Amino acid sequence: MLGNLGVFFIAAFFEILGCFAFWSYFRLERSSLWLFLGVVSLIFFAYILTKIDVEHAGRVYAIYGGIYIISSLVWLVLVEKESFNKWDIIGSLIAVLGASIILFGNQK
Repeated sequence: MLGNLGVFFIAAFFEILGCFAFWSYFRLERSSLWLFLGVVSLIFFAYILTKIDVEHAGRVYAIYGGIYIISSLVWLVLVEKESFNKWDIIGSLIAVLGASIILFGNQK
């Protein structure tokens, strides 16, 4: 199960990249090539998420939610050069706690 964590983070990267590409096109008025990047990234994200070794899709998505929140905050700092605040930290810790309960509580 711990090997899945790397796959979760790779999936999160592609989802965030894909969504940020659309954000860049629509909000930052970047070129239409950003739309292509967004579509390709989101396809990779969806495919990679199918490689998680968990039996039910809904459980994968629930666990992924916590990973996505942490990954989004890392993106915020590394790509957007914006610091996170105490509410970002508190909220992400709660989300990761919930995801961890689902992940480790369902191990056989």
